[in-house]
Amino acid sequence: MTNYRSVQQIIHAEMIDMGGFPVRQAFPSNKAGQIDPFLLLHHAKVKVPTHIPTSKAGVGPHPHRGFSPVTFIFEGGVHHQDSRGNNNIVYEGGIQWMNAGMGIIHSERPPHNIQEIGGVQEIIQLWVNTPAAHKLDQPQYIPAAKNEIPFIETADGLARVNLISGELNGVKGVIPTFTEVNTFTGTFQKGGSFEFVIPQAHNAFIYLLSGEISIETAAGAESIKSNYIAVFNNDGNAFSITATEDARIFIGSGLPLNEPIAAHGPFVMNNQTEILEAFRDYQLGKMGVLIEDGEPVEV
Repeated sequence: MTNYRSVQQIIHAEMIDMGGFPVRQAFPSNKAGQIDPFLLLHHAKVKVPTHIPTSKAGVGPHPHRGFSPVTFIFEGGVHHQDSRGNNNIVYEGGIQWMNAGMGIIHSERPPHNIQEIGGVQEIIQLWVNTPAAHKLDQPQYIPAAKNEIPFIETADGLARVNLISGELNGVKGVIPTFTEVNTFTGTFQKGGSFEFVIPQAHNAFIYLLSGEISIETAAGAESIKSNYIAVFNNDGNAFSITATEDARIFIGSGLPLNEPIAAHGPFVMNNQTEILEAFRDYQLGKMGVLIEDGEPVEV
C-alpha cells in the first residue's frame, strides 16, 4: 500500500559564486540544511569560454576526503583526471561517481571537443556523505555513460527515469553505494506521470532543472518550477509527479547516517581533529599528485 508523503518546504536555488563560477545551490542554504546523507547540491549551466584552452578551463586540481562528490552531466561533457591515474571524459547523460575515501586529488575540465558539441556544460554536483566506517577507505572512481545507466519508461513514452544508484520498481542502479542511496534523473514530456515508491525512512527531495511539475502529496498537489527544490517529510512511502510542462528532474533519497559532521572546504569528516589530519595528509602528499596529461578515455 502506498501512502503519499507531504512536502516540508519548497525553496528556490539561489545563484552563488564558486571561485568565479556561477552555480545554483539548492542546499544547504539559510532556508534548508543538509538532507542527510546528502551534503550539498550545485546546479551549473555555463558557456565554456573560447579564449582559453580547455585544459585551463573548468576546475583545476583540488583534494577531497570523506565523502562522494558525484557529477551528473546533462549537457556537454566533463573531463575528469585524478591522482589515482583515472583520466576519463563523460558526455551528456552520463555520470562520474567518486568515493574520495582517505583522499584523492582531481580536476574537472571541459572535454577537448566541447565547442564542437555546443560549447555548454550543464551539470549537477551532489555531495553524498560517507559513513564513518568507510571515510578512510581507498578512493574509487566509477564513470558511467548514458547507455550504461538502467532506466524505466512509462507505457505512453512520456516519462523516463534513469537509475544511477539505488533501486526503483525492482530495477537497480549502476552505482554501488555504502548505504541506501537513491539518485534518479528524469525527463518528462508535458502530461507524463510517474509514481515513486521510496522507503519512508529515507530523506528525500526533488530538484527541478527545467520545466514545471505537479507533485501529488498527502496534502494535495504542489507545483514547482525550474530551479526549485521540494523537500519531503518522512510521513509516507511514495509521491507522484506529473509534468505540466516538459521537465527535467533530479531525485535523491537516502537512509540518514545520523552521524556528526565536521566539514571544512573539500573535506567532510566526523570531528575537527579529523579535519586537521586531512589538511596535514594533503600537505604531506598522502593524497597523491595530479599532473594533468595523457590521452583521456571517452566513456
